[in-house]
Amino acid sequence: MIWVIAAPFRGSGDDVDGPACPDAAWPKRRAEPPKGLTMSGITLVRNVVAGLAMFVGFTSMAAPAPVRAEPLYFAVEVRRDGRLVAQPKLLGETGRTLRAERRRPGAPLPDYRLVLTPKAEGQSFLLQLDLLLPEAKGHSELALLHGQERKLQLGRVPGELEVSLLLMKVDSPEFRALMQLGESCGKSLSTSSI
Repeated sequence: MIWVIAAPFRGSGDDVDGPACPDAAWPKRRAEPPKGLTMSGITLVRNVVAGLAMFVGFTSMAAPAPVRAEPLYFAVEVRRDGRLVAQPKLLGETGRTLRAERRRPGAPLPDYRLVLTPKAEGQSFLLQLDLLLPEAKGHSELALLHGQERKLQLGRVPGELEVSLLLMKVDSPEFRALMQLGESCGKSLSTSSI
C-alpha cells in the first residue's frame, strides 16, 4: 500500500516557513529565543549604555588632537611700480587672520590694507595673502617654510605690484638672532646720530 500526502503548493521554495497562498492554513509557531540567550530589560539597557560608552571612548581617541597655534613673524615689503609703499613687520599665529592697515588722518581710504591668513601644514605654512591699495589690489596663496623669503608679482604686469614676504617661527634661534641684529643696528644708528 502506498500513502500519498497532499500538501498545498509552496512556490519556489524560498518561503519555507509559510504557505505561498495566504488562505492556506498552516499551524503558526511562536518564535522562542534559544535557551541561554535571553536578556532582561535592565541587562539590555546596561549593555547598550556600555556599548555607547566604548564607542565614545574609541572615537575620542581617534579624533586628532587640537593643533597648537604657532606664533609667526612676518616681514612684508610692498612696492608699486618700483616705489616702496609699505614695509610692515607683523606678529601673528597660525589659524588666525592678521590684518594690517595704514591710513592718514581723515583719509577715506587706507594707503594699504594687508590681510594674511596662515595655516600650519606639516613643516610648511600655507598662507593666503590679500593686498589692497587705492589704485591696485592683489591676491595670492602660497606655501612657505620657516625662514623662507618669497617675492610675489600681484599686478597684471611684472613690477606693477610686488610683495616680498619673509616668514619665521617666533620661537626659533633664527628669529632671536634677527631681533638681536635689529637691536644692535638700532643702537649704532642712535649713537651715530647724536
